[in-house]
Amino acid sequence: MKFLITDLLELPGEIAEVYRAVTPQDKVCCCTGCFGCWVKTPGKCVIPDGGECVGIGLSHCNELLLISRCCYGSVSPFVKAVLDRAISYLHPDFVIRDGEMHHKRRYQNRLTVSAYFYGENITEAEKETARGLIAANAVNYDGTVGEIRFFESAEGLEKVIL
Repeated sequence: MKFLITDLLELPGEIAEVYRAVTPQDKVCCCTGCFGCWVKTPGKCVIPDGGECVGIGLSHCNELLLISRCCYGSVSPFVKAVLDRAISYLHPDFVIRDGEMHHKRRYQNRLTVSAYFYGENITEAEKETARGLIAANAVNYDGTVGEIRFFESAEGLEKVIL
């Protein structure tokens, strides 16, 4: 299964058949940093707003795809809020990977993290920052980096991802 996090309001029906999607219509709140997803309800966020199962949803996937407006080389605030809520995908214990400390994987699956950024006049510096961000997220999830692409607008993106 594939998991999609996007700030786009409208998704064609075909995407829903291929991806489990979280969109702004889900009205996911920001993480409060309470760590309830680690100690009270392992793997599941304690905030009951539709975003509580993001971590568990990732556990059933082999690909995480982000479609986001490029905001200064990062994802949009909504996509960032959902990614923050995905911390329950990880275990609170630490491991050393490639000489760096990271959280252990809670689940057995391995994610490939891909991203399609859109926005007018994305600079080369922003693209470089975005590539680094996606690579860092992949390392944090103990996964791999997939495709990272940049587009002038969100129009027609569904044709690219299907």
